[in-house]
Amino acid sequence: MNNIKSICVFCGSSTGADPEYTSAARELGTLLGKKGITLVYGGSNIGLMRSIADACLKAGGHVIGVMPRGLIDREVAYLELKEFYTVESMSERKEKMAELSDAFIAMPGGIGTLDEIFEVMSWNQLQIMDKPMALLNVKGYYNDLVNFLNYTVNQRFVRPEHRANLLVNENPVLLLEAIENHESLKVDSKWIDELKAETAKRL
Repeated sequence: MNNIKSICVFCGSSTGADPEYTSAARELGTLLGKKGITLVYGGSNIGLMRSIADACLKAGGHVIGVMPRGLIDREVAYLELKEFYTVESMSERKEKMAELSDAFIAMPGGIGTLDEIFEVMSWNQLQIMDKPMALLNVKGYYNDLVNFLNYTVNQRFVRPEHRANLLVNENPVLLLEAIENHESLKVDSKWIDELKAETAKRL
């Protein structure tokens, strides 16, 4: 059982094409607030990011925003939050959010959301960080991505253990339960030696 006190949620600064994305953001934000789990997110006051922050606050939860100074200057920051961190770059933003969070969830979003969850997956693979990470697969939004990740395993570019460490569920309640009960799979350090041997065969 993981002691989850804060969860970083990556999601779109757009509301997306389907109202169910907003509904899911509100449901997840409400769940976090009611469970006393701090929401860490990108600090925006628009799109799904605003929806999940407002829902968490309305449910009595605590919300932490993290945003690069350049985006604040575009007037998209939720500056009314009681805890808000201003950083200098997108890289610093990801590092700060990771520092503040015990787990990660990617909701529907665009390039920035994908970048954020993939960086977390990379840190997990390299054993830089060992925290639960997940996709909230609202209306099958991530189905094609999940299929592609399974294909990368099939083609031996991603280890099955690393793929399995990414939790996937369309139900916010069940996803939170999976995060709280998740035990990361570890890869034997010999896998690097295996890659060296495999590379030598192809030379």
